[in-house]
Amino acid sequence: MENMQLLLNIVWTMLGAFLVYFMQAGFAMVETGFTRAKNSGNILMKNMMDFVLGSIVFFLVGFAIMFGGDNAFIGTKGFFAPMSLADESGMFHDLPIGVFMIFQTVFCATAATIVSGAMAERTKFVSYLIYSAAISLFIYPVTGHWIWGGGWISQIGFHDFAGSSAVHMVGGVCALAGASLVGPRLNKYTKEEKPLAIPGHNLPLGTLGVFILWFCWFGFNCGSTTAAALNLGDIAMTTNLAAAAATLVTLIVTWIRYGKPDLTMTMNGALAGLVAITAGCDVVNCYEALIIGALAGVLVVFSVEFFDRVAKIDDPVGAISVHGVCGAFGTIMTGVFGTGCSLTAQIIGCAATMAYTFVVAWIMFFLIKKTIGLRVSEKEEVEGLDLHEHGCTAYANFHFHNDK
Repeated sequence: MENMQLLLNIVWTMLGAFLVYFMQAGFAMVETGFTRAKNSGNILMKNMMDFVLGSIVFFLVGFAIMFGGDNAFIGTKGFFAPMSLADESGMFHDLPIGVFMIFQTVFCATAATIVSGAMAERTKFVSYLIYSAAISLFIYPVTGHWIWGGGWISQIGFHDFAGSSAVHMVGGVCALAGASLVGPRLNKYTKEEKPLAIPGHNLPLGTLGVFILWFCWFGFNCGSTTAAALNLGDIAMTTNLAAAAATLVTLIVTWIRYGKPDLTMTMNGALAGLVAITAGCDVVNCYEALIIGALAGVLVVFSVEFFDRVAKIDDPVGAISVHGVCGAFGTIMTGVFGTGCSLTAQIIGCAATMAYTFVVAWIMFFLIKKTIGLRVSEKEEVEGLDLHEHGCTAYANFHFHNDK
C-alpha cells in the first residue's frame, strides 16, 4: 500500500510538472498576441530560452541554493551535484530526487519568463539571455530557499502554497525593475506624457494563451501537493472559482470605466485571479476564493492604469500588475482568510521577498545597461526585432507598418 501511494505521488507530481512546463507555451502566446507582429519571433525565442537557460543554471547552481541545507538564508550544499542531496535510497522531500527536481525546475522557469512580456519590443536579445539566466541563478533560488527551502521566512509561519510570492511576485518585481530601466517603447507617450495605446496584433493568439495558462494552472496549484492527496479537488475548485470571479469582475469594471468590455484587460483579469489564489488555494474555502478573485479583478485594472498613466512604466502585457501586484495581494489575503495563517507573517515575508528581489534585480539590470546595454537602437525598434535580432519574420510575405 505504501509503495502504491508513492507511485501515485510520483505520477501526480510528474503530471503537474508537465502541465507547468506547458505554461511556457501559454506565456509565449499571450506575449506574442498582445504585442506587435514585427517582434513576434523575438518574443517566441525569449520564451524558449527562458526554459533552456533556466533548466541548466537551476540544475547546476540554483537547486543547491534553494534546497541545499537548512541555513536560514541560503543553501550551502549540492552545487554542480544536486543529486548528491538525495538520501541513500535516492529520495528527497519524500520523492525520488529527479521527480522533485523537474517539478522545481519548471517553477523556476515560470518566474523567469514573466519578465519577457514587461520588457517586450525594445530589449536586446543578448541582454535578455543574461538576465534570464541570472534570475534562475541567484534571484529566484534565494527567495525560494527562504519560502520553500526551510529558510527564515518559512520559519516565521509564512504560507505560500504554490507561489503567489515565490514565483509570480518575484517575476513581477523583476519585471518592474527591468521595465523601469529599459524605458517605454517609442511613441508610447506624447510630449505631454499622456499614454497611447499600442494594440497587440493577434488577440485570438493572446486569448488562446490565457486558456492554456488557466488549464495548466491546475497543474501549478494542484500539483504543488506533490502527492496524490485527498484535497486535490478542493484546490482545483478554489483555483477555478478565483479565476472565474476575477474574469467576470474585470469585465464589469472595464465595461463601466471604458464604455465597453475590454478583451485584453479581461484576459489579464483571469490571470490576476489565478495568481492571487495561488498562495492560499489550499487553506481558503470556495467562498473566500471568490472574494480573493473578485478583488484581484478590480485591483488589476487600476494597477495597470497606475503604471501606464502615473508611474509612466511601459508594460506591454500588464505583467507587473498581474504577477507582481496581484501576487503580493494574494499572499497577504492568505493571511486574512487562510486557515492557520498569520497576517503578520504574510506581510513580513512578502515585503522581504519583494525588497530583496527588487534591489538585486535593479542592480543587475543597471549593470547590464551600463555595460552591453539593455535597449536596441531606434532603427531596430522601428523596423522590428525579428528582422534585426534574428534575421527573419514570424509572418513571411506580410508587410508591416513601421511606427515612427
